[in-house]
Amino acid sequence: MSSNTNDNSERSKKKFLALGDSYTIGESVEINERWPVRLIKQLNEKNIQISDLKIVATTGWTTSELAAKITEEIFEPPYDLVTLLIGVNNQYRGEDKNKYRSELTDLIYQAIDFSGGIRSNVLVISIPDWSNTPFADNKNRAEIATEIDIYNKINLEQCDLLEVKFMDITPISRKAKQDPTLIAEDGLHPSGKMYEQWVQLMFPIVEKILSD
Repeated sequence: MSSNTNDNSERSKKKFLALGDSYTIGESVEINERWPVRLIKQLNEKNIQISDLKIVATTGWTTSELAAKITEEIFEPPYDLVTLLIGVNNQYRGEDKNKYRSELTDLIYQAIDFSGGIRSNVLVISIPDWSNTPFADNKNRAEIATEIDIYNKINLEQCDLLEVKFMDITPISRKAKQDPTLIAEDGLHPSGKMYEQWVQLMFPIVEKILSD
């Protein structure tokens, strides 16, 4: 009886894989302010236990760099939730958008594989707009915002095509124009306050994924 209880307890615990770049690793904020960590805290409060969080993300990564790192990592699928937030560095470097679409598609397929083939467990998160940050002071803000919209349109199109979920946090990032406290001290990345708003938006989606 004790053994069965333990087995049921283990099955009730969920595994979370977060793939991305600086926005997922939480550049310039404390570990407990990263959005994946904040999300887990809120899930735990709803008695949804995450037993394993794996983050594969580094500041500066493009789609190709994330894909290369994935080949070097050790994974233990299936994951009950797989998130993907990538693309801002492709935009910043001015990379070819068709190349981005192709590499993004490959990453989404990889995310589906990590979920055990359950497409509804994959959540792609839109690229934040950094045009309203101090880092963009001497840059063409309107052009940056337009580019971000183009990349996010690609994201949405590929999510629709591959039947995975898409969540648009870009409007939250644009609030930084009126509220500078949404930006971290480095003048570029989101603050813990912004990440908290992301979590509030994504929580109902994630709660449903992990409860189904």
